Parts: sequence; structure tokens; C-alpha cells
Amino acid sequence: MRRGWVVFGAAALIAVGLSGCDDAPPPQAPVRPVETLRVHYAGRPTVAVQVGEIRPHYESDLGFRIGGRIAERNLDLGQVLHAGQVIARLDAQDQRNQVAAAEADLAAARATLVQAAAEARRKTKLHADGWATAAALEAAERAHAAATASVKAARAKLRLARDQRAYADLTAPTDGTVTALGAEAGQVVAAGQMVARLARLNHKDAVFSLSQALLLSLPKDAGVTVALLDAPEISVAARITEISPSADPVTRTYTVKAALPEDAPAAMRLGMSVFGHFAAGSSRVAELPSSALFQQDGAPAVWVVDPTTSTVSLVKVEVARLDPGTVLITGGVAEGTRVVAAGVQTLRPGQAVNLGDGSGS
Repeated sequence: MRRGWVVFGAAALIAVGLSGCDDAPPPQAPVRPVETLRVHYAGRPTVAVQVGEIRPHYESDLGFRIGGRIAERNLDLGQVLHAGQVIARLDAQDQRNQVAAAEADLAAARATLVQAAAEARRKTKLHADGWATAAALEAAERAHAAATASVKAARAKLRLARDQRAYADLTAPTDGTVTALGAEAGQVVAAGQMVARLARLNHKDAVFSLSQALLLSLPKDAGVTVALLDAPEISVAARITEISPSADPVTRTYTVKAALPEDAPAAMRLGMSVFGHFAAGSSRVAELPSSALFQQDGAPAVWVVDPTTSTVSLVKVEVARLDPGTVLITGGVAEGTRVVAAGVQTLRPGQAVNLGDGSGS
């Protein structure tokens, strides 16, 4: 019986001990050391970045002014041409025959004119001596006038035939480079059909497609800095020269052309992709390190430190631009607010933090 009381007493002590363990307070969350900074807003130029392409400012489709079969083509894609250089020729046998026929017609008209002029002089003398009637003199003068007109017509036809012969040679109107080909040697082409496309090299444009919102935010004298997509260190300042009057029906964007200076780097070749940095006015923003940015329900946020309790809470912010090392915010937190700059991944709402500067605020 005595042994039973001992066992009962031991069990009671164990039960009391277990009950004491259940009532122990939970351990407090550790105080996290963090780096913080204060938010400071300042006016800063707003720069919008768009991707575009370098295109020629002047580009022309070159073709023959007459139709025919191409006898030779003296150019290749990408070839640099000089003004007056013959780039293609038609088989000009028909044009040569027309020139020969026009020259023969002119010679015949001149011979007729010589005869008519001599007859007019003879009739004039005979009429003055009384041996020719006035009607005969008028007929001779009319024949002389007709012969003169025939010579003029024959000369015009000869000029036309020679022009047609000259049109069989296609020449470059200015210096430039060939950006496209439209016909080969031996091909029969119509008048005006594109044989080659020529782009002038001394005038280049950077062409971009801008949204309506960005276009409205640009000032009238907006500048743009153009840099190569694969070599950002190669850049040049350009000026906007053309804005399309209406939006593209498919993309709903506006085409904007920025003229590159004539001394633009030679590395900026036609067709290359470029960045366009547009100065779109200015805005009041605060710069934070990208390590300070967190997410709350898929939206950007930062951890804000309560100066009285040294605890943190998550506050959504409005992001203007996100760069590799920094983030620009336009609102969400007030001026002078202390936010966590590093260590955001280990925090939770209400957690106490150690600011590491001994101020506690």
C-alpha cells in the first residue's frame, strides 16, 4: 500500500512538471541587424528608353525611264556608288535605230529647206522683174515656211531619240550605297521598275515607335541620345526632325525620326539596332538601392522602420524606373522615412530590427 502511494506521488509530480512546460512563454523573434537609409525626393530629368533602328534619311528606288531588256548590271548589294556612275544598261539597239532614223529625217528636211529657200529667192526676183505672179511668190514662201518647220520638227525628234538612247543607261543620281536589288541582267523590265535602291550615307535617322503617353510627355525641344544596342559606349546626340501625324493602325504607336549628325561614328551603320534615351521632362523621385525593393501581393514595396518601436512594416511604393543597381520611386513613402536598404528577405511585419548606428531611429 505504501509503495502505491509512492508511485502515485511520482506520477503527480511528472504531471505538474509537464503542465509547467505547456505554460512557458514562446521565444521572442530575434532582433535583425539591417542597413537603413532615409528617403529623399528631388527633381530629376525623366529619361525614357526606346529601341529603334538606323535608317537612311534619303532612299530612292532607281529604274529606267524606258522599258527593255537589261544587257548589263554593274552593281552588287552594299556597293558604294558615286554620282554619275553607270549602274545598268539596256539593250539599246532599238534606240540607236530611232536615232539613225531621226538623223535621216533631219537631213531630208534640211535638203528640202535648202531647195525651198532657193525657190523662194528665185520667185522673189522674178516677181520683182514682173515675170512671176504674186500667187506663185506666195506659194514659194509657203513652201519655204513649211520646210523650215519640218527642220525644226526633225531636230526635236532627233533630240527625243537621243534622249531615249541616253535613258538606256541607268546612272546614280548621287553618292550612296545599294540597299536592295530588283532586277538582274537579261531581265526585261518596264519603265520605272525598281532596279536598285540607293541610300545616301551622309544623312541617317534613328527611327523609333513611341506610345501616345510617351509622346505627350515629350517637350517641344526634346533631345534624344542614340547609342548602339550592342555597344552602348558608341553614342551621339540627335535631334527629332519628324513625328508621324497619325498612329500606326496595328501597333497604335507613332513613328519618330531623330536625325544623326553628319559626323556620327562610322560604326553606326544602316540597319543597326539602337537605344534612344528621350528626355521626357522632369519628375520628383527618390533613389533607393535595388536591394531595398520587396514585393507585396505582386506589387513593389519597401520595409519602413517605425522610429518609436524599431519595428518594420511593408509599404507599397510607386516605381518610376528600375535600373540594375538602383530604383527610382515617385511615391508611397514620405520624405525622410527610414527604409531598410539591405536584409529585406529575412524580415516579417512587426519584427524588431537593429539599425546598427546606435540611434535606434
